[in-house]
Amino acid sequence: MPESRRRDRRRAQGELEAQVLSALCSADGPVTAGWVRDRVGEDLAYTTVMTILARLHAKNAVARRREGRSFVWTPVADEAGLAALKMRKVLDAGPDREAVLASFLTALPEDDERVLRDLLRRADEETAG
Repeated sequence: MPESRRRDRRRAQGELEAQVLSALCSADGPVTAGWVRDRVGEDLAYTTVMTILARLHAKNAVARRREGRSFVWTPVADEAGLAALKMRKVLDAGPDREAVLASFLTALPEDDERVLRDLLRRADEETAG
């Protein structure tokens, strides 16, 4: 792919993390960064894959274990879990947690609000039961 075309194809924030995490979730067990690179493809540099894995590790979305001279990686969170980690990070960074939650709730589409209410009701039932 020509250099100018490669630069034009910018990934959305978190897209590469999601692709790497998806590859890890499809593995039968712990895998190397090279294995991940082969699955994600797109002519990624090995160092890019390592950087993404390190970021996911810092977010507690993946675990690593030394095996020989390198690491093997396993997912701790799936893509939904990674999204939840990001949401929690934004919530934790807000100056007024209640205001952030209230704003989030009022912006939800009706169907999402219904799902959230059902999830909260089930969580209450599990806690009480």
